[in-house]
Amino acid sequence: MQHKQTDWRSSAARRVAVTGLLGALALALSFLEGVLPPIPVLPPGAKLGLSNIAVLYAVQCLGFWPAMGIALVKGVFAGLTRGGLAMLMSLSGGFLSTCVIFLLARLKHPRFGFLGLGISGALAHNLGQLLTASLLTTPAVAWYAPWLIGFGVLFGAVTGIILRVTMPVLNRLLPSPSVDTEGEAGSIPSDGIVRPKEIKSGGREKWN
Repeated sequence: MQHKQTDWRSSAARRVAVTGLLGALALALSFLEGVLPPIPVLPPGAKLGLSNIAVLYAVQCLGFWPAMGIALVKGVFAGLTRGGLAMLMSLSGGFLSTCVIFLLARLKHPRFGFLGLGISGALAHNLGQLLTASLLTTPAVAWYAPWLIGFGVLFGAVTGIILRVTMPVLNRLLPSPSVDTEGEAGSIPSDGIVRPKEIKSGGREKWN
């Protein structure tokens, strides 16, 4: 019993540590996006969405609530640096994006790999921001919807590709807790952790 309790505490400590590191990464990427010059073809206030890499990784490897916590930190940071409206738009987009990514990751379907999750998360993020902007400002912002859809697909794909490429590095750098998520087909792990499907081939393991 004491050994199990120690393992649980160690796993919880690692989970908190990884969540904090991902939150710091999200803030650093958000700050980087803020200092970059605006892209002329983008709608006003549109960002590349690089900080969503941290949320996407958190959903995959930590679970729903740590990812929501990172989205909350991003929203508060936006409020402190860009004002209340920016905070509300960041929170609405971040929360909706996290929920969509989490639900799609549960499907464990090949089309919802890193690329599909990145695009779906970006589109949900833009939708949440667009709805908030239309409620708080004017419904005329709906005219930006085609642009936001197009750039959401583009930048969401970039986010998914970046995470797919850097996932092995992140898995080595971040002390992610080792949790068994195997179970019956379609079952949800009791701890809420979703990991990329692991394939063993010839004694080696690779990420799908």
